Amino acid sequence: MTKLLLVFIGGGLGAMSRFLLTTALAGKLGNFPLGTLAANFFGSLLMGLVVGILAGRFESVRLFVAVGFLGGFTTFSSFSAETLALIQGGQIFAAATNVIVSVVASLIACAVGLKLGG
Repeated sequence: MTKLLLVFIGGGLGAMSRFLLTTALAGKLGNFPLGTLAANFFGSLLMGLVVGILAGRFESVRLFVAVGFLGGFTTFSSFSAETLALIQGGQIFAAATNVIVSVVASLIACAVGLKLGG
């Protein structure tokens, strides 16, 4: 239960932070999603730092920051960390497959959802 609470609180704080960032950056480059790009970039940078620093220690901190906060803050940090882990493990084909399938499948799924939604 404690683990779920850590992820829940971290995720809520991360989502609120992303909202504040995207709101602050809205319209700065026309219609370009600068806020989402910034959240994904900085969230992925922080994910790498957290994973590297914690490296199997402080599970509760990892759950709160990496899974919760950064999971709520970004739309990309877990994807980036998992893909990098595949690359570091020498699984280049799996990493490339993950990138291609994740991006293409997500775009297709979004298009289908838009179509179904009307």
